[in-house]
This record gives sequence, structure tokens and C-alpha cells, in this order.
Amino acid sequence: MPSVSRSKYLLARTIIIRHLEVQLQLSHPTVKIYTFSSALDPLFQRYLNASGAYFIMTHDGANPTPADQDPRLKGQKLDVESIQSEELRRRVMFRTTIFAAIDQGYNIALIDGLEWMDTKVRDHSLVQGFTPALNVKQIMTVVVEGLREANPALTIDETAYASGPDDSEIGSDLRIHISEESARLMLQEVSEFGTRSERLLLTLVALKAMEAQQEMDGHLVTAMLSQTLLITHTSLSSRRLEMPAIPRTKRRELDEFLAVFVHISARILQQGFWNDLCTEASLDCDITDLIDGRLFVTVWFELVNGSALRILNTDLQTKLQGLLDMVTPVSGIPKQLALDKPDSKLPPAAESSLSPSDRLTILPFSHSVFDKHLQPINITIQASRNPSGRSAKVFQEVSHWHNAKRRLDPKAAHVPSDRDKMRAMRKNQFFMAEMAGYAASLTGVTGKILEPELITISEDAKPAKEAAERTKENSDTAKQRKGQASKPVSNAKAIIAANVAAKGGGVADKTLAAWKTVRANLDAERSLQSRYRKTKAYLRDLPSDKRAIVQAEVEYYIICTLLKMYRILSKQTNGANQAQIDGVTALVFSTIRGLIVAKGLTKTIVNQVKSITQALRLPNVEFSAVETDGKLSFEPDLRLSEIQPVPTAYHEFQLLHCGPYMDRNLDSAPDARVKTFNPDGWQRKVLDELDADRSIFVVAPTSAGKTFISFYAMEKILRRNDDSILVYVAPTKALVNQIGAEIQARFKKAYRHAGRSVWAIHTRDYRINNPSGCQILVTVPHILQIMLLSSSNAKSWSRKVRCIIFDEIHSIGQAEDGVVWEQLLLLAPCPIIALSATVGNPEQFNSWLTSTQRSSGFDVTMITHQHRYSDLRKFIYEPPRQFSFNGLPEPSFGTLGLDGLDGLAFVHPVASLVNKSRGIPQDLSLEARDCLTLWKSMCRHQTKAFPVDRTLDPDHLPQVVRKAHIIEWEKQLKMLLKSWMLQEESPFDRVIKDLGQPINDLRPPTHYVSRPEDNSVTTEAVAMKADDLYCTTLPLLCKLQERDALPAILFNYDRSKCERICQSIMEQLKDAENSMKESSPTWKSKIRGYEQYLANKSKQNPKKMAVPKKKGKANDEDGTSKADKMQDAASEEANPYANFNPDAPVEGFHFANIAKAEAAELAAIHKELKWRGLAPWLMESLTRGIGVHHAGMNRKYRQAVEMLFRKGFLRVVIATGTLALGINMPCATVIFSGDSVFLTALNFRQAAGRAGRRGFDLLGNVVFQNISTAKVCRLLSSRLPDMTGHFPITTTLILRLFSLLYESGNTKYAVDAINSLLSQPRLYLDGPAFKDQVLHHLRFSIEYLRRHDLLSAEGVPLNFAGLTTHLYYTENSSFALNALLKEGYLHDLCSEIDEAESRVLRTLMIVMAHLFGRRPCRHSDQEYIENIVKRSPSIVFLPKLPASAAQILQQHNNQTLQIFTTYVRTFVDQHIDQPDNKLPLTGLTCGSNENSLPASLHPLPRTIIRSPFVALSGHSDTFTSISDLCTSVRSHVFLEQNAIPHLPIYPSETPTPLNAYLYDFYMHGDIDALETANGVRKSDVWFLLNDFSLVLATIQTSLANFMKIPDASAAGGADMQDLVGGGDEGNNRDDEAVMAERDSGYGSAASSVVDDGSGTLATTTGGNSSGAGKAKTKKKVEDSWEVEADADAQAEVEEEEAWDDGDSEEDEGPQTVGEMEKGFLRIYKAVGKLKREFDEKFKAMFA
Repeated sequence: MPSVSRSKYLLARTIIIRHLEVQLQLSHPTVKIYTFSSALDPLFQRYLNASGAYFIMTHDGANPTPADQDPRLKGQKLDVESIQSEELRRRVMFRTTIFAAIDQGYNIALIDGLEWMDTKVRDHSLVQGFTPALNVKQIMTVVVEGLREANPALTIDETAYASGPDDSEIGSDLRIHISEESARLMLQEVSEFGTRSERLLLTLVALKAMEAQQEMDGHLVTAMLSQTLLITHTSLSSRRLEMPAIPRTKRRELDEFLAVFVHISARILQQGFWNDLCTEASLDCDITDLIDGRLFVTVWFELVNGSALRILNTDLQTKLQGLLDMVTPVSGIPKQLALDKPDSKLPPAAESSLSPSDRLTILPFSHSVFDKHLQPINITIQASRNPSGRSAKVFQEVSHWHNAKRRLDPKAAHVPSDRDKMRAMRKNQFFMAEMAGYAASLTGVTGKILEPELITISEDAKPAKEAAERTKENSDTAKQRKGQASKPVSNAKAIIAANVAAKGGGVADKTLAAWKTVRANLDAERSLQSRYRKTKAYLRDLPSDKRAIVQAEVEYYIICTLLKMYRILSKQTNGANQAQIDGVTALVFSTIRGLIVAKGLTKTIVNQVKSITQALRLPNVEFSAVETDGKLSFEPDLRLSEIQPVPTAYHEFQLLHCGPYMDRNLDSAPDARVKTFNPDGWQRKVLDELDADRSIFVVAPTSAGKTFISFYAMEKILRRNDDSILVYVAPTKALVNQIGAEIQARFKKAYRHAGRSVWAIHTRDYRINNPSGCQILVTVPHILQIMLLSSSNAKSWSRKVRCIIFDEIHSIGQAEDGVVWEQLLLLAPCPIIALSATVGNPEQFNSWLTSTQRSSGFDVTMITHQHRYSDLRKFIYEPPRQFSFNGLPEPSFGTLGLDGLDGLAFVHPVASLVNKSRGIPQDLSLEARDCLTLWKSMCRHQTKAFPVDRTLDPDHLPQVVRKAHIIEWEKQLKMLLKSWMLQEESPFDRVIKDLGQPINDLRPPTHYVSRPEDNSVTTEAVAMKADDLYCTTLPLLCKLQERDALPAILFNYDRSKCERICQSIMEQLKDAENSMKESSPTWKSKIRGYEQYLANKSKQNPKKMAVPKKKGKANDEDGTSKADKMQDAASEEANPYANFNPDAPVEGFHFANIAKAEAAELAAIHKELKWRGLAPWLMESLTRGIGVHHAGMNRKYRQAVEMLFRKGFLRVVIATGTLALGINMPCATVIFSGDSVFLTALNFRQAAGRAGRRGFDLLGNVVFQNISTAKVCRLLSSRLPDMTGHFPITTTLILRLFSLLYESGNTKYAVDAINSLLSQPRLYLDGPAFKDQVLHHLRFSIEYLRRHDLLSAEGVPLNFAGLTTHLYYTENSSFALNALLKEGYLHDLCSEIDEAESRVLRTLMIVMAHLFGRRPCRHSDQEYIENIVKRSPSIVFLPKLPASAAQILQQHNNQTLQIFTTYVRTFVDQHIDQPDNKLPLTGLTCGSNENSLPASLHPLPRTIIRSPFVALSGHSDTFTSISDLCTSVRSHVFLEQNAIPHLPIYPSETPTPLNAYLYDFYMHGDIDALETANGVRKSDVWFLLNDFSLVLATIQTSLANFMKIPDASAAGGADMQDLVGGGDEGNNRDDEAVMAERDSGYGSAASSVVDDGSGTLATTTGGNSSGAGKAKTKKKVEDSWEVEADADAQAEVEEEEAWDDGDSEEDEGPQTVGEMEKGFLRIYKAVGKLKREFDEKFKAMFA
């Protein structure tokens, strides 16, 4: 880099740092600025450790454009060797930083990989932190080796920061000395001058320092002082100047002066005294505008040419003279220099190239619906225009296709054949059967399997009046309960009467008898833990009427069981059992408290329980008066004299050990609308709002109880009538599947008419039931948007939608689909229910939501609840140095949490508040023991100035503490803590250090043996690498097993790592198991016994095996009588080897709970997964209780993992974020396995919420594995991100709205949808000014559609509008395709599809890869090409577009640029009058607001569109590209580049080439090459290829529908909603193959599950065409489906050949109609062939 430029950039960096340090204190006082000498600065390392950075953003030093090809350096003399040396130095410097960061485990986001979208920034170049040094060295090999070749003597540290062409290049003889004394003297003179400008002081001090070193040219000094005065006294917008033509010799003089000036100025700013000097003098920090290069040069030019008097007005000349007087003694400048005034010829002023606003015109447009919204926009309308010649020819062909045949009815375009109907029916039956199995795994809040409720239509319409009355009634009930909270309510007489009545009946006698039998079996249970669990399960599963009879006695039996455990544990001298003793004691106390409301209480039970309480010295529990008594059915073994009392005071005991068991009812009360539990106050308020048909926005943490809200709303819809519709919108297909299954499990309903159903699922890749024939539709945002904008639904389906539930509403902030969520909220034609647990700015979002809903006529109520039902405890895990695995340990009983385990340290929530600037997050919750430890620590460190109030003492709590008491105590403690946090002298830091001591004391255990008590198996100790997730996960799981803290979900945001962790765990289990089998005498003895059993069995049954098959009344097919079989079965069951499988995982070497799943069910799952080609290791991992879950896994496998995990069979699942969004996967522990750039505060809260779900766990554990303490603290203490919106009015949406209006005949629904969308505020762009801007953007988007022949002047969609709207999800790419179509490029390209198929398809693939799935290839420097690209089969860089295609798209972009330049100009003219002179972030004003430059300097016209800051470099309002327009537009104008329909063309419009991953895959099909060379993560490949395949399918089907091709199913189906990508299509083929396999396996009476319309499953049977009793083999089934697939392909080929034949016939005759038809037919044919070839490679790759 030239020395002048380098010095300039160094000064700019120094000025920016100083500007931020000073100005941010005023505008953003909470933001702090840190500066470090280098990435290796210890202070920087300390900062990273303290801040817990999510990731580090940096450039990687790559230069995508070689210097000899850089257009910016064109015409300059280049020193290639010097440039290459500088580039090498830059790469090494940046990559040393990357090296150091990755080596410490930090994630890297490359700045050169950023992509800006709305309010979001996306980075395709994320580099995960690899802590193993070997991996880092492999990554950096190229850099390090290149460095050593260049200079072998340098180390990395020395090279990265060795001095380069910096200060020394400015002048070797320059000796700079800047003293504080001289600066203060100059400050004194400046103060007397009457100014407080730091810019002026810096200029004068720099000039003084320069003069002290060398003689200065007077003109240069005068010019510098003059430009300083002009900057201060002129407006920013008037300083646009044309650079004078200066001779080269004079330019060198200027460059040298500026180089020295900027270098000295930077040195001055870096002096330690400078900041103090400016602060003491209260100078304005205005140095951001220190030098205006063009202004300085122009002033100097005028001075040199003798125009001094004409440069400044009289006032400024006087000030200039004063400044020269200050400088004269130093510089020796003659005073008369400024008064010289010889004549000179000044350069003429340039004229603006931008036309006035009144000359701008747009095409005519008028539409009754849009006109009222566009009325405020005033602009001249030009006469209509005709399309260009080539476009006219294409549109003639379009007109032919539209007029030659009857226009297709979208609903009747494709009539399915009987075979299609049968396949569709079988497919729906198949999915329904899957849903039935899925639903069976779901449980309610009590843990019971859900039973469907028969729904009948209710007569009451639930008016608002009724809702208000219910609200009052519930409020009164709550007040009554609150008033009686301290004294438990119990109606003794009612209980006595109920008991007498019950015991007098047969039910009571039978129930009591059954209980006696059960109790006898329980007494025989040797394990007290097992006895406890079985008793709890027995009581839970009893029907409510029977539970009322025996509840009190069963609960008391549980207490006696626990008491016996306590007695046994207390006698043991091992101190390690204390945690278990405390846990059992807490269980006793919890069960005693539960007896208060138990039914069937007797005096005997109450008296004995009180005795137990006294013996243990537990708090007294107040029972209501009990008048009835009765003898117990068992004799309790209390032995109270042997009971050791609890040594801790009862308050402290409750706070330390009983927190999870505390009564969690806040303001719960019975409500007739909720049958399974007593809802809290906030939940009752939700129900009231729903009954009043109002919209609600609910923010409540996971496990708080949001789920029932949705199902209550669904039930209301079902009871209302048979026509009303509720839509449930979920962000992921996994959540869609779960909700669909849960509806199946909860509701059933009988309908009068066929084709109706309770529910349906509709996603892009599959449907279950008819989406338009159901009452509850479960779907994803994109599909709902399609349905709401579908003209066929406007008159029917859309009008019936009565409620839309938006679950996980925070998804609106996502970069990918967030805009669709926002559009749906704006389009919603009914009340909505918005649910979320993680919203950072709920008040702001509610304000926007309220505005949008009110404009549609609906009120919104926000309901928030801050408290989780179950608490979460966080732990940091440190793996042992050595690990010996000899089987899973036995779980302990009664202990909650992981406290006391070696290698695990508890993280107190308050200990995470290491960064005071973040404050205390609103959702930072403390459980009871956290409050106690916080209070104790604050008491220890309190001072006289900062005391702890005595009212905070826990002794002030009630005797029996409830959760509500803890919440209030926590609130008061936080208030005190927050006051300490805000004051530096407080003991806050000491409290944080105190509470964080367990983390600081954490050390890795030396040696961990999983089962130390088992000496039968010996295994060698394996050395653990602390940062290796693959070897350290099993020890962690063993620790969880010790505390009965499984099941667990391990979250890792890298799909491949999830799989590798699973494989590693399984391999360790298998290796240990094999080792055990080889060394264990017990196992060998068991195998010998099994072999003997098989031998004996073979000897006993040889004749039976040889008996011919006969059938008779008494005999089975094998000739064995039923009596014989029963006898054999009995003897088999008695034999211990009957069910022994030597190949099955051995107990202790798997995580599966085999009692939770039937063998037949597991066999069916394995069979189906095997049929789908699932990897064997995945199926084997299921047998060991381990699953993997991420979006790239097979859908059926994911469902199997979810079902088996919910059932309890799987106890370990490794997942990405797919299980974090609302999925019902309750677990005891969540593990964050390794750090990731995606592990943010939001994702952390979502994933952690899976632990400790309501109704399943009393406490949830969260474990951080291989994540730094700083990152853990940041995750816990960071507030949730705010929900930000998008620019919702996209051009494709506008075109879709016009299609909706036109095709529906301007129905009321369509008109209301448009009015709603255009009249409501935007989340991102709110306020009246932005509304005007959105409307302007809308009008010019319409102008774009008009000019590109997609819309008529009356708003009628034209030509390729259908294709464009079908490709809405590709946005700008669809418009580029439209341009190529309408200009005839694709006609020309595909004209030779028959003669040169290979060449045409390759070219077509290049064109499509330029249009769709675009990924910029940031790594395009020579180093990357030499080391990566040339060694790969991939070409990596997408070849340039064919010249004709590039020309068309460039013309398209230029026309678009003209349209949106006009948009900005008209908006500025009509709505903006404030100047654009404030810096972003700090808001500092630059220049004055009024004065202009003197005319003698010939300033150029002010810019109107472009920012004045950019115009300082001479730029006008003429723009070279859309990017140029968007990046340099003035403030107060929103112009989002992604919202403008264009595609930058390489290399003319963007210097960055596109990644050729799609084209490379098409050419070689090598997934490994895509990862290594193209930089596409292997886990993303499937999705990217599937998306592209979907694009091709959409184009092909759109063309088929456009041309009314018969049997459009050959092209993928006429219904655009049915289209899927090749990957999804492959999954569907797998489903069909499995269906065929099932059918063939069921014999002549194959059963199939169907939806009978009632929402329940019915079974039907059908005949087998292959003959009775004869089942097809698997091979035959495969063949049969291959025949069907071949038949489909053949039909498509025959169809194309038929069209070809038609073309041939036309060729023989006139060239009119035939020629017109051939163009589109050839495009259709070429796209079809390209899709087939692409999908074949796609299928082969993943086969």
C-alpha cells in the first residue's frame, strides 16, 4: 500500500477510535470501546475470557481481485513484487489472528463472507473453533508454510506484527517530537481565538510540529487552515467539488505534505496527554471531519493561481489572518501571502446530470383497490409504451398459448386417474397410521397417555358478556382462595359423607380389595426404591373415582416406605450418602404436605403423620379437622425412636433441599373449562380472552403451561360448528408432526358429510388428510401464505378461518422466513394467538401487534408470565484425566440435581453477572437455595454503606414455605443486588466472586471408574482429552446415570458432530461390552448354559419339526395341538434362557429402558428403517438407547427417535436445534455439548427449556460441556434479543396480490387482505414517514412490473406472471428468469435441444446456477485457487454467463436502477426536508446547516439522492448499479437491496464470483468435493440441492400448466402446492415402497388404517390381487414399484415424443403457429431433461 494511503487509513482508524470513545459516552453511555495492540495482546485475551464472545469477526486477508485486474488501479504503475509482498503480510497477519482465536476455541465469522439482508447479517464463512491444536495447524498449514518460505527466520508472532511499510516510509530523516507543553500553549491561543474545536487545535499543533522538522510551503499551510475554516462554516451538502487538474510534479508535493500531516496528526492523537488536554478544555470532538481532500486541493489550487481574496468572505478572511498570526512565528509564512491576488483562470463548474423531479415520469396505472393507497404519490404519467421487438415476438407466442385453447381452471387442470387416486389414498392411510403410533407416545400433564375426546357442537356462541361473567366468577374464586391460603380448606362433613357413600358401594369394596392385593405385591418388593416408584405409578394410573377411595392410605404407605429408606440410610456411616438422606427427607416432607388435600384422610393417618413430622423435626403441617377414622389395611413399621431428626433448622432445610417440591400454585383455582388441572390466574385470563374472541399475545417460559392454550382454542372451533377453521402455524416440520399427532390423540368428531376431518397436516413435502376439508390445519408459514393468497380459496376456505395460532412467534426475527411470518400477521383475516417463551422486547412487539390487529378490527391482549414451573440448575463439566468404563453405574435415589459429583460445578445464576453493563436479565430466576446462598453471601460482604435489611432474613418466611414466598423474596434480593451493581464502591464484585467460587475451584478428577463396586470386569484406564467431545461424553453420561438424571438431550449445532458423538458413545459401549464378554466368568457361564438350552431344545422337538402341516379343529398348521403349544409355552417361560438373546446389548452397556417399549414395536421400527436404507449404525444405536436428531436425518427415523424418547426407551439423544422449538421431548438434563457460533442467548434458552418439563420433572439440569466459563456466564446473563422485522412489501408479494384480486374477481376477502396489508404499520418500519415510504416503494414496484410486462395498466397479471409468482420463494431470481424468457434468450438456447443436447443442458445449468441458489465465492484469491481449486474436480468459480444472457440481465438491472432512482428522487422531493449531515450511531452533526461554499470555488450541484458524505468524493446522483444506489443513498430513505428485483452480474456489477457448487455437482456429483473445494458444509448439501431441484420442478410444471399440456402429472402435477424437490421426492418414494412392503406382508386380508372422518382411526380390509394367502417377497415389491416409476418416466418420455412429433408435422407446413409453439415446448423439454439428470445424480449421491 502506498505510504500516503497507509498513513491516511491509520489516521482514519485513530480518529474513529477517538470519536467513538468520546461521542458514544454521550449517545450510548452503556457501550464501551476497548483498544488492544494486537490479537495476541494479553489484555485482549483477558477481555475475551471475561466477555464470553459468541464469535470473532475478522477478515482473512484474501484479495479476491488481483492487483493487475483491479479496475481501481487501472492505468497506475504497479510494483507487482511489492504488492504481492504486502498481500502476503496482510494474509499472515489476519490469519495469525484467526489461528490464535480458533486455538482457544472461538468461532470465526469472516467479514469477507457477510451478506446483508434487511436487519440481518448472514455469514456463509463461519469457521468453528477447533481446540485441538492439530486441527488448527492443518487449517493454517498454507499460511504458515508460505510464511516460512518468505522469511524462514521469523516466527508467527514476529511476522504477524513485524513493522511493514508504515511510518518509516514517510521519511527516514523525520524526527517527530510533540510535547504537551507546546500543545497547551497552542490551546491557550486557540481559546483566545474564541473556538472550542478539537479539529482546529489538532490542525495547528500538527502544522507546528511539521514546521519544526522542515520548511513548509506557505500555500499549503494557508490552504490547510482555509479548508479547516470552510469545513466549520459551510454545509456538508455544498462541499461537493470537482478535483482540479494538477501536474504530476505538484501532485507529488501535495502527497508528501498530506502524508506528513496525517502521520503527525495520528501521532498527536495517540499521545497520552491529548485526551486529558481536550477534556479539560471541554473541546468539541469534531475531528471526524479533519480533512476534506478535494476542498483542500481546490483551495490550494486557487491560492497557487492567485485567487486568495475570492476564496473566503470577509469574516473568514479575518479569522484566517488570525490563524496565520499564530502559525507565522513558527512557519515563517509572510503575512501578505494571503492577500496576493493575481488573476487566474478557474476551472468551470460542472452541471448536474439529474433531471428535475417534475420531468420524471412513470407508466399509467389505476386499480380501484390500490388507488386510494397510492393517492398521496404525485408524479407525471407518461404515455403507454410497446414492448421491444424480441419481447413482442415472445409475447405473440404467449398470446397464442393463452388464446388457442381454453384457459385452464386451476382446480380442474389435472384430473387424477384411478391409479393416482389409489396411490393418494394409500399414502394418506400410511401417514395416518404413522400419526396413530406417534400419538400413542404423547402424554398429558399427569404423564398418562392421551385419550381422544368426542367433540359435539355446542349451542352457546360464547359471547363477550358470558366471558365477562366468567371472568368475575373466576376472580371471586381466586380471591376466596387467596384469603384462605394460610389455612387449608377442607370440608370435613363432605369428605365423611363421600367416604361413607363410597365404602358402602361395590366400587369401594373392589377398590380396597385391589389395593390390598397390590400392596401385598409391593411388600414383597425387596428394593425400596422400586417399591416407591411402583406405588406412585399405581396411584397415578387409578381413575379419579377409585383414587378418592384409597388416596390417603396409599400416600401414607409411600411415606412409610420413604421413612424406612431414611432409617436405613441414616445408619450408614458413609458421609457420601448425605445428599441421598437429604433427598429422601425432602420427599417425606413433600408427601406429607400432599396429604393435606388427599381424599380419604382418617384420624389414624393424621396422627401418625404428625408423629413422623415431630420425630424428624420438620415444620408442622396444618391438617383440617378430620372426624372419620378407620383401620389401615397394613401395619406401618415406623420405629420412630430410631429416627434421627434433621440437623438443620426447618427454614434452611426447606430452602436447601425442598425447593423443587414446594407448592407451586401461585393463584390457581378450579375452572370448569379445564378438567385436568387447576389453571393459574394468567391461564384463566387467557381463556377469558379466547372466549371473548380477542387476539392474545402470550409470553411465558417453557414448562409454564402454554400448551393447553392452543388445544382449548381448537376445541372451541370444533364445538362451534363443522365449518369454522383454525390454523396452527409452526416454524418446523417436526413441531407440525407433533401437533398433528397430539390433535389426533385428543379429539375425535363425527361429521355429516364425507371428506371432512378434524385435522390435517400440510407442508411442502407431504400432506395428511385434506387441508381444505379439515377444521384444524397444522402447517408451516410458507404454506399458509400460499393458501391465503390463493384465488381459489378467496371465496371459500379463507373466509372460514376463525383463528390462527402462531407458535414460537419469535421466529419472525429469523433472516430466512421471518418476512413470511410478518406478512402473515399483516394478512390475518381473524383473531390470532401468538405464543413464545423467548421475546426480548415484548412490550414493543405487542404495541406493533396491537396496531396491526386493530386496523383489522380485533383487540389484542398481552399476557405475560415470568416463572417456570420447574427450576433449572446449571453445571459446568470438567472430564476426568483418566476414565475406566466397566458398565453404567446404578442410579441413586432421592437426589435431585448434580451437586457433589466430581467434575461438575454448580453455576449460581448471580455468579454469571460478571459484566455489569448487561444488567440483570429479566428472566434470570433463582430457586429457593439460590436465594439462600445469595442472601448469605450478601450478609458476609455487607458494609455500613451497603447493609442488608433484616427483613430479608429467611426467618421472616412462613413456617411452610411455598414457591410464591420464594418469588417475592427473590424480587427483594434482586432489587438490593441491582442497587449494588450500579455503584462501584459496593461489595457487588465480592459477592460475585464468592458465589463463583465453585466454578473457580473446579478441577478435573484424576481417575473415574464408572462402577467401582464391580470387580468382575476390569478395563484399562483411557486417557481423556478435555477438549475432545467424542471421548468425554460417555463419562458425563455415567455421571448423570449416577444421579438418575437421564434421559438427556445433548445439543450440538453441527450435524456431523452429532452423528460422530453418537458413534463414539456406541463404540465405547460395544468395546467395553466385548471386553466384558471376553473376561467375565459369569458371562461365559451364561453362554454355556444357553448353548446347552439350545441343544436340549433341538433334541426334544425333532419330530415336531418334521410333522407335515395339517389343518383341523384341534391342530394348528404345524400339526401341534393347542394344548401342546400351551404346555410348551409354559415351560419356555419357566426357562431362564427362553428370552435370552446373546447378541442383544448387555445390561449396563446400553442406555435403553427396555421395559418402555414392546419388542414387536421395536422390530417394526427396525424393519421399516432398514427398508428406507438407514445406516446400520443408526439402527444399532437405537437398540442401545441412543438417538440422533437433526433436520438432515430421515423423517421416519426422526419420528422414531421422538416416539421412543417420549416413551422412555431412548434415554440419550444428540440433536441440533431441531428439538429446541416446542417439541414435546421432556428430559431431566440438557447438555450443551461443545461451543458453537449458533449457541446464542436465544438458542440457549430455547434448548435449556427442554429440561424439567411440567408434569415430568421436579427439577431440570443444564450441563455445559467443553464451553468456556466466560461463554457460560454470557449465556446466562445476556438478555434475549429484540424481535426485529423486515421490509414486508416485496415485488413478488405485490404481483401475488394482483393475481389474488384478478383471479378471485375482487372478492371481499381479497380486497380486505390488500387493505389490511397496505394500511397497517410495519414492525421494522413503523411510523407515518415510513408508511409514506412503503407506499412509494409499492408504487415503483408496480412500475417495475409494468415495465417488465408482468402487469397491465389495470392491474391484470400478464405473460409470465404465473411462473414468477410460483417462484416467489426465490424472489429476485424469478424476475431475472422472466427477463431471459421475455427477451427470447431461453428460446434461442433451447432451440438446439435435440441436435446438441449435452451442450444445451450444460449451458442451461450454468444459467440456472447464476439465477438460483446463488452463493458468493468469497475465497477467490490466487492462494485459494492454487491450493484448493486446482486439486479438486470442482471448478468452484461459476463460469460467466453467456454474453447474450449477461447483456439481457444487465439491461434489466439498468432499467430497474432507473426505476428505483426515480423512486428515491420523488420520495425525497415530497417527504424529506431535513439535511443529511449526522453521523450514524453517535448522531454528531457535521458542518453548518446553512452556509455554502463560495462560488469562486465552483462547487458542483448538491446531490439529492446520494448521501452528502459520499458526495464529498465527487460522486453525483448518477449511479452505476443497484448496489451503488442502496449503499450510498442519503439518510431517511429506506432502500433495501434485497427488496429491489435485480441480480448483480459478475464481473461487471460485482467483483465477487459465484460459487459453482450446483454446476459442479451436476458435472461430477461428488459431495466431498463440494465440501472441501466449494466450501459447502456436507450437512447443508442435501437441502441446497433439494431447493434447486424444487426450482426446476416449479419451472417445468409452470410451463406445463401454461401450455395446457395433457396429463400434466408427467411434469410433476398441475397443483403447485404438490411440488417437491428431488430429495423430498426420494423420501416420498421410500414411503411408497414401505407401503408396498406393508401391503405385501399382510397377506390376503391386508389391513389399512384410514381416517373415517371422525378424527379417529378405522380399519378396512381389502383383497390381495396376487392370490389368497400368498405374500409378495421384498424383491418383488421393489420390482413392482420400479415398474411404476418406469411407467411414470415412460409416460413423460412418450408425452415429449408426442409433442416432438407434433413439431415435426408443423415443420412440414407453414411456419406460423407451429413455430410459435415450438419455442416454449423446447424450453419445457430442456428443463425437464435437466431436472431428470440433476435428480438422478441427486438420488445416486444419497443412495
